[in-house]
Amino acid sequence: MSDVPVYMLVNLVVTDADEYRVYEKGFFGILKRFGGQFITFDDKPLTLEGIAPREGRMIIFSFPSEQAANDWWADEEYQKLSEHRRAGTKMEFLTMVRGLPPRG
Repeated sequence: MSDVPVYMLVNLVVTDADEYRVYEKGFFGILKRFGGQFITFDDKPLTLEGIAPREGRMIIFSFPSEQAANDWWADEEYQKLSEHRRAGTKMEFLTMVRGLPPRG
């Protein structure tokens, strides 16, 4: 199922804007290198039912496959960059959601 896209759902609270800005500046180039696409973010998501995320920013981005997402996550350059995210945010979750396989 290497052709099934995956979606990354993130909930975080920015605690140090300068550290997070360093992360943001490097994030998009690395994301693109692994075929990822940034979809959207929302600082005030609306929960219609159930337990809402505690607070902070919701982010959605995607990769063309689970392998591409795993390669991005394991990438040495990304892990070095993510030290700025860890220093500048409180992460609630980073979750991978697998897309549906093609019908046919």
